[in-house]
Amino acid sequence: MSGALTASLSPAEGLDSASTIAAKSIKALAPLLDRVLVQRIKAETKTAGGIFLPESAVKELNEAKVLAVGPGAFDRDGKRIAPSVQPGDKVLIPQFGGSPIKVGEDEYSLFRDHELLAKINE
Repeated sequence: MSGALTASLSPAEGLDSASTIAAKSIKALAPLLDRVLVQRIKAETKTAGGIFLPESAVKELNEAKVLAVGPGAFDRDGKRIAPSVQPGDKVLIPQFGGSPIKVGEDEYSLFRDHELLAKINE
């Protein structure tokens, strides 16, 4: 394995709670099994009237965009279970949970397919 991708150690070892990936792009990260890589959609910081809201007034949304999907987990018979979402889908994610990942200044999360709450059809 090349040294292009390196993840930080656990928070118990004195590091922050988000894994830090030393990669050129998040595209270098490919989820395994039934894991889904998402990026939380940021809330609007400007009202319809043009007023900018302070960060303390903006709540974090539970909506995310699916960036990458693993090939799926295996059932008891060894058959692959296809994931329920595809890259580009919008999903509703739990407020807490997932594995946070940071690439540069951008933050992402890895969830298992069954942890996603809903797929948003627009």
